[in-house]
Amino acid sequence: MSEQIRAAHILISHSGVGGAGSSLTRDDALQQIGALRERIQGGADFGEVARERSDCPSAGRGGDLGYFGKGAMVPEFEEAAFALEVSEISDVVETAFGFHLIRRYA
Repeated sequence: MSEQIRAAHILISHSGVGGAGSSLTRDDALQQIGALRERIQGGADFGEVARERSDCPSAGRGGDLGYFGKGAMVPEFEEAAFALEVSEISDVVETAFGFHLIRRYA
């Protein structure tokens, strides 16, 4: 059985992402995700920020994606998530869905 981790994320989509329905430009989305990272580093709760701002359906769960193993996520997301220590928050990660912040829980 492969290693599994538990992580949450915040997603900010932009108009360049297929099917996103966002009117943000790529640069505006990047600026927004950077500002959210600063808020979290300043003490804001990751889950609360995800509930308020994430474009992913997981927002209602504070961004919680549950447990997943390798091969379940797109490569850029997976690489960043599996490289994190428990409780660590990633730098901004870009995927075909937009920009993410990832927090590893287990």
